[in-house]
Amino acid sequence: MNMQQYLGWTFQLISGAAITAEMTIVTAPLGFMLGMIVALAKESRHLVSRLTAEAVTTVFRGTPELLTLLLIYYGAQMLLNAAGEHAPLLSGIEIPPFAAGAVALTLVAAAYSSENFLAAIRALERGQLEAAKSFGMHPVTTFFRISLPQILRTALPSLGNNCLNILKDTSLVSIIALEDLMRKSYLASGNTKQPILFFFCACVVYLAMSGCLVSLFALLERRFSRGSVRRV
Repeated sequence: MNMQQYLGWTFQLISGAAITAEMTIVTAPLGFMLGMIVALAKESRHLVSRLTAEAVTTVFRGTPELLTLLLIYYGAQMLLNAAGEHAPLLSGIEIPPFAAGAVALTLVAAAYSSENFLAAIRALERGQLEAAKSFGMHPVTTFFRISLPQILRTALPSLGNNCLNILKDTSLVSIIALEDLMRKSYLASGNTKQPILFFFCACVVYLAMSGCLVSLFALLERRFSRGSVRRV
């Protein structure tokens, strides 16, 4: 492999790494926000909300991520095609691989993170909530000023692990022809007949991204633990 080929595939890997990073950046926050909603629904007084939330976590935790991705990518496209026969405005619409991957991984992230949030919600001291209610504090204000900071402080270590899993799960989108880091590495190894080189490069990039995520969540944990950690 000459230098020109090496540089060409290096830029290809960089572009693939950018897609992987974008998928993680989009999926993790959306998945965590949806996970919080699902966790709150599990604590709802309404039976329908609780059953719906339980169904979401059961389905997406019990189904392989790859199967979820394929069902959303191909299943949603089939539904659009069927709807296009009756609604001309929907005919010819194709679901981009990035959108399908983001939706699938968001749902999976929400299912797993909801359990982390649920444990954190149940660990709240009820006395604080009762005190806020007795002072006439609005429930929304109570949630954002009292409950949410403590929930995040408790759930952040588990959310960090979930975020690392999301990063690794982005490699699955290569199955639906999204040009992420894993697919670029596969194409490079096939064209150059040097799989060890390019898969090792992909490994290094994934580890670098993982290191950035670990550092980010360590910073967030210190931020949310401020004032609550005993200092010797």
